Amino acid sequence: MTLTARDAASRTLRTSGEESCASDMPGRPEDDGVEGGGAPADRSLDALGEDRIERLRVAPARRPVRRAVVTIVGVLVLAALVAIALNPRWEWGVVGSWFLARSIIRGLGETLKLTVLSGVLGFGLGLVLALMRLSRSRLASGLSWTFSWIFRSTPLLVQMLIWFNLGYLYDRIVVGVPFTNLSILDARTSDLMTPLVAAVLGLGLHQAAYASELIRGGILSVDAGQVEAASALGIPARDRNLRIVLPQAMRAILPSAFNEVIGLVKGTAIVYVIAHAELFFTVQLIYGRTQQVLPMLMVATLWYIVITSLLSIAQYYIERHFAKGAVRTLPPTPLQRLRANLTGLRSKSTEVRA
Repeated sequence: MTLTARDAASRTLRTSGEESCASDMPGRPEDDGVEGGGAPADRSLDALGEDRIERLRVAPARRPVRRAVVTIVGVLVLAALVAIALNPRWEWGVVGSWFLARSIIRGLGETLKLTVLSGVLGFGLGLVLALMRLSRSRLASGLSWTFSWIFRSTPLLVQMLIWFNLGYLYDRIVVGVPFTNLSILDARTSDLMTPLVAAVLGLGLHQAAYASELIRGGILSVDAGQVEAASALGIPARDRNLRIVLPQAMRAILPSAFNEVIGLVKGTAIVYVIAHAELFFTVQLIYGRTQQVLPMLMVATLWYIVITSLLSIAQYYIERHFAKGAVRTLPPTPLQRLRANLTGLRSKSTEVRA
């Protein structure tokens, strides 16, 4: 018998009036002042025996207030869902007919493309900026701080419009060797700065400014002793940061990073101002022609919910992966939790039949 089970049984005897159950045990002394000086519940527990202790159950705590609140909230949520589902003005038939339409799927693909390209640019550049900010070089640290200051101080919409209208400021983009006539790239700015390029630059650079601070905060959360130990072993700074500090910092970075990615998915809707045919702009074109505004907005909303849900599932498994160095036992996955619940229900039903 384990100590935990014995403690649970002892607590049950103390709190649930086990005296009535223990009174019919054979050989139980009538006098409470038996030698040993233990509590009455402990003496009753010793008299029960191992077999009867195995059959004892710890009664669950009763929380009437919490149950009442959960019931009220559940009723309100159910009422809201019924009101939305049964309201004919939502035109759910129109939503279903457009949900998998070819134009909607094409716009969804553009939204995902913008999210991936902007996310890679934002978090890749954000990692570099975070390491620059933590560098001992004043120049590197100052450049990183200046970048974050500029792009966090400017609205995303303004940045996107500036990139899209860059051809008004510079007619041509020339990339070459300074102070020579050698040029690697020489093209008109309007030809290079397409709506897709302007959107990726606007979203990616704006995301990099926030990602750099997010990553820097995660790195600073790692115990300084880790860095000191790596330095004492002579590990180069690059390997020290990328192989020792950063994997440990991921546990602090991931929750906020996925919030940023989810915000980036929804932030792609702002690209409609430069007429790039992502999901929201496609929906706008359709309801501008059919005048079915709310059903089409619901189509876009449902797709954003699907993407966000998939990202939340990915977040759970990635966080679980990086928790290996912090916890002895990993938290169960939803499938493992469901399997455990089903096993518990089967065991209970077996006990009831027996």
